[in-house]
Amino acid sequence: MDTAIDAVLGRATFNDDGLLPAIIQQWDSKEVLMLGYMDAEALRRTLTTGRVTFWSRSRQEYWRKGDTSGHAQYVKAAAFDCDADTLLVSVEQVGAACHTGAHACFDVDPLEPVTGAADA
Repeated sequence: MDTAIDAVLGRATFNDDGLLPAIIQQWDSKEVLMLGYMDAEALRRTLTTGRVTFWSRSRQEYWRKGDTSGHAQYVKAAAFDCDADTLLVSVEQVGAACHTGAHACFDVDPLEPVTGAADA
């Protein structure tokens, strides 16, 4: 067993379903591309292979981004948030990140919120 990876997995705070939300961000532009979920094994695979692996909640199986589409995500960095219940993965995205073919999942349904200002 890799004790460094085991220590990281031990720090992760998984939800009641054993999952950790993973925000995927383009490493150089900082654009948020998508959100996926990882269990401990998907997190281990992501941190040890250089490719992002998720747990598919709908199919109940692991999927490595790009294996069928060719739109791979290559890990550049990873970090937990302050309480280790969310993961940020910086990647080099090849092709579209969204399963719809859009560049990013958040490109497909923009909202028009009222915006505020810090000095208001």
